[in-house]
Amino acid sequence: MTTYDKTHDPRKNKELLAQITGKRLDMKQVLQETEQLFVQCCKNPSSSITVKEHPLSFSEKIQQGLFRLSAKRSRILAPTRIFMDAEGNVIPDWKIKLDREYDRLRANITKEVNVADFGAIGDGTTDSTAAFKKAIGRGLVKVVVPPGVFIVKGIRLPSCIWLVGAGKGVTTIRLHDQAVKATRLITNSNHCRGNHHLFVQGMTLDWNVERLCEVAKTSTWGNHSSCLTYANVTYGWVKDVEAINPGLHCFDISSTLYNYAGDGYLARGGSKYIWLDNLTGYGFGDDGITTHHSDYIFISRCHMCDTSGRAHRKGFSNSNGFEIDDGSRDVLLVNNSSARCFGGVEIKAHQNSSAASNIAIVGHISVNDNRSYNFRHIGHHKSTDSESKTAFNISAVNLAAIGPIFSDLYKDSPPRGMVVSAYKNVVINHFTLIGDSDYDYKGNPVIAVQYRARNVVLNHISFKDFIKSGAAIKVFGGTNRADSIKIQNCSSEKIEVGPGIKDISIDTKK
Repeated sequence: MTTYDKTHDPRKNKELLAQITGKRLDMKQVLQETEQLFVQCCKNPSSSITVKEHPLSFSEKIQQGLFRLSAKRSRILAPTRIFMDAEGNVIPDWKIKLDREYDRLRANITKEVNVADFGAIGDGTTDSTAAFKKAIGRGLVKVVVPPGVFIVKGIRLPSCIWLVGAGKGVTTIRLHDQAVKATRLITNSNHCRGNHHLFVQGMTLDWNVERLCEVAKTSTWGNHSSCLTYANVTYGWVKDVEAINPGLHCFDISSTLYNYAGDGYLARGGSKYIWLDNLTGYGFGDDGITTHHSDYIFISRCHMCDTSGRAHRKGFSNSNGFEIDDGSRDVLLVNNSSARCFGGVEIKAHQNSSAASNIAIVGHISVNDNRSYNFRHIGHHKSTDSESKTAFNISAVNLAAIGPIFSDLYKDSPPRGMVVSAYKNVVINHFTLIGDSDYDYKGNPVIAVQYRARNVVLNHISFKDFIKSGAAIKVFGGTNRADSIKIQNCSSEKIEVGPGIKDISIDTKK
């Protein structure tokens, strides 16, 4: 079995999942089953809620008012339908639209250039920023980057551009030693008006964090300090790219500005119709792949591992392999993997932002992440908090959590295979959790459903080697209780149910 280090090939994830779980699922049938469970889940009366607002302080009102100048009302979109194509690949229903735009990009690009012809030198020393700028021009061009290590102070891509190297580890674009901390290594040229039809392919992006020496924090603010940022991009592709040691994120699909206008609001200038495929990343200060206030994102065959966590205060690093964050909608993740992060996959929002909604995961391997799968809307958990208006609709199929462990990334966070908090309409179908029989989980549960989670279905859940854990599944009760929970086809009878839960059904395998 692979060690899931930075050399792991994420194109193998599909086959490795079958080895780990011991199952070769009929994915078409499983997807249909999951969709049926999800439809039933959404029909539950507790899907309809009355949201109680809590008063804000004067300073909070002022801050929120400023953020709302660049925000709009959010709404729950119809969830993306998931299909299998003729080759057996799981795809979103909107991919046909993105494929048409790819054909349009290729048709519009009638010119191909090589950056070397404009003076770029891949010797790892020469500043080639000006050469890249000349080669890229105003777009409508395919820019070829040959083998070598090319030093730049940042690259900005206009619309209709295809930037392609000779492959990961063969072509490297590295940030200049004099680049400031806020620099994005590659980004689109106009975050305010937006750009369209961008394709980055076949290279390693090295943010060169070493140039900062031993700074306490490696990032600045907002969507700066990353290897690749698409902000306000419509129709974008990133394929076969490696990202190394960014101050913030390896890959950030974002709005023009991160926006905290409050739950129920969405930032303007979000990205749409983006496909990230066969990406690898490590050493990131915050997250490997992240999305913010953007719609219709497809993330496939990617591997993120070994975060540095240095964008956060030591011991309080919410650094995840994959983070589907504030205001993201209709995101599909297929056959990805993560290792040794705080969260393997985190679906969430900050307290003062809309939650990510309509998120689907098909096939994911989490290895030694502290919280393999973490679904939450911060600040909307307790009975004294306002109830989330936007934390709806997660489905996940064919997951594996291998050895969740304690981590000094977040020193007080007990390991979990999964946490569901505040979200409504959550279906988990076929989930394999494998612990270490000698590892002391200090009596903690492996899966926690808690803090006003509603309409949660756990189906075909398999546990192995969690000898020193507490409950396999704990559904928390009390004033902040979860409710409307269905657990079926579970391999463990170690299920703990807290007080006051009104609607729960449990069916364990005998």
